[in-house]
Amino acid sequence: MLAFEAKGTRSFMALDVYAGSLTRYYAGAWENLVEKATRERGAPQPARSAELTDVAKAQDRIRPKVIAWRAVLAEALGDRIETPLDWDETEAAPWFSHRPGWDGFGSLVLWAAYAEHPTLRRPETLPEEWDHDIALTRSTAPGFRSRYSHLVHNVELWLPVAFEITFEGEDVSGRRVVMGSVTTLRRQLADLNAATWKASGTDVAAWARMRPEQKAVEGCARYAFAILTELAQRAQAGRLPMKLDH
Repeated sequence: MLAFEAKGTRSFMALDVYAGSLTRYYAGAWENLVEKATRERGAPQPARSAELTDVAKAQDRIRPKVIAWRAVLAEALGDRIETPLDWDETEAAPWFSHRPGWDGFGSLVLWAAYAEHPTLRRPETLPEEWDHDIALTRSTAPGFRSRYSHLVHNVELWLPVAFEITFEGEDVSGRRVVMGSVTTLRRQLADLNAATWKASGTDVAAWARMRPEQKAVEGCARYAFAILTELAQRAQAGRLPMKLDH
């Protein structure tokens, strides 16, 4: 399993989650919350890439690469997945994004790890090197069957197909990342809520509107939980991949 990438040094505002076609993602034809706010204020903002002045042409160029990558991945997975690896990569596919931040995402990962190891004392604030936390280390140890594997196993890309495994492979850009399932992530998030907070849908919706105190584990975990739950629901309903952006 890959190590988490320097999360302890990242700010609350440094991690986005995107759900939508990978063609749109790699074409840069989407906005994070800061970019959206900047645009709505009418302030100038730099393009994600100088080459992407024509979004439609960029997507037309990238789409065949995504589809070819998906075909290679499907062949490599073989019978380890029961559902065809397929989703909408057209320009019409919807997309969504939100920003849990590294503090939020890291707190949620630790919340899940400590739920599996209740004899350990969960920290009140997020440690600087939370990726080396003892509970997380135990949850990701070889041979340990985590109930929250698609959250704690350093997954960066969730595919809109139901399967239980997480695996490492190359993404569209050739980076090696850990991949999981949108469907399984959504179920495991629901299981985590049932095992710990037992929050209602109304409660979870309220969490998404409350900016938590930075590095306060439970508040940040709730905020990230609300964001990931909503995006996973949208991704599953629309059969869309979901990806961390940092």
